[in-house]
Amino acid sequence: MSQPILFQPLTLRGLTLPNRIGVAPMCQYSAHDGQAQDWHFQHYGALAASGPGMVTIEATGIVPEGRISAYCLGLYDDASEAALTRLVSSLKALSSGAVALQLAHAGRKAAAARSWEGGGPASDGWPTLSASDLPFGPDWPAPKAATPGDLDGVKQGFVEAARRALRAGFDAIELHSAHGYLLHQFLSPLTNRRTDCYGGSLDNRMRFPLEVVAALRKAWPADKPLGIRISATDWVEGGWDIDEAVIYAQAFRDAGVDYVCVSTGGLAPHAKVPVGPGYQLPFARRIRAETDLVTRAVGLIATGTDAEAALQAGDADLIAIGRGFLDDPRWAWHAAETLGVEIPTPPQYAAARPRVWPGAALTRPGKTPK
Repeated sequence: MSQPILFQPLTLRGLTLPNRIGVAPMCQYSAHDGQAQDWHFQHYGALAASGPGMVTIEATGIVPEGRISAYCLGLYDDASEAALTRLVSSLKALSSGAVALQLAHAGRKAAAARSWEGGGPASDGWPTLSASDLPFGPDWPAPKAATPGDLDGVKQGFVEAARRALRAGFDAIELHSAHGYLLHQFLSPLTNRRTDCYGGSLDNRMRFPLEVVAALRKAWPADKPLGIRISATDWVEGGWDIDEAVIYAQAFRDAGVDYVCVSTGGLAPHAKVPVGPGYQLPFARRIRAETDLVTRAVGLIATGTDAEAALQAGDADLIAIGRGFLDDPRWAWHAAETLGVEIPTPPQYAAARPRVWPGAALTRPGKTPK
């Protein structure tokens, strides 16, 4: 039987991933002054030890005011850089997989409360920035419409964060252009009502995000991959849609982006999202087919069998798992078992593998010691 695609290596520029499993970036809202804490070390360490091909660290603010919340990671000063440097070093000691960093600016969705504290705008928030002065929702403050000077500052923030990410030891960086955050706010006609060269036509709405892509590609080494995460649709009539997302993907491919992670939604709180197993796969499939970009799919791909089926169908080249890894930090091990693959595991945990632990038959039916 041939090796399942999920466990075949994939090369992106000078980086080779040992398999096609990715840990999706998931905000932990547990940083202090933008700095990684003990929670991040145990959280990412447990996931990396499972053997995914790439772990992508959560949305990390390129400037303090660009963080989703006051408890989000940042990469904008020496202290936050030092904390992430320690985190990267610890993860590389645990796994042969790549460690990537998602760089982000939340725009009008910044200054939010943590999800378990009710979400919404934080009571002690700060002024926010967006393409236009339209609030995220009725209870949210109106952001400032970004001036050309503001946009230059944001671009420089991304560049400086990329330079810090390189010093910290990251293998790849991923630009957050999804889920209603700043770059997505420029892309969608629902949030971009500008009348200058950054608003109106699709070319104009793409202009600022593509300027950020170009600045990052120039700052980031040529042998290291640059990825991007997008929302392929707003799920709202008259909003950003898959036709525009394909054109955007073609443009950032030509600007030097190496892979795209295809998600959806996040821009409008009233959007009706038809969530179900693999519900975002059709968007990933179309972008992959029409751009030839390495494509990462995400969204209710629950099992190794589901992930392999998506790869076999040509929906994507990589699979990102989010809450599946939160529920089961050994997701990669269990996917390998299901697909009949042997992958390296830490010797400290070898006694828990099905071939030696009778309890595996109780927790994972069909798995018995051999």
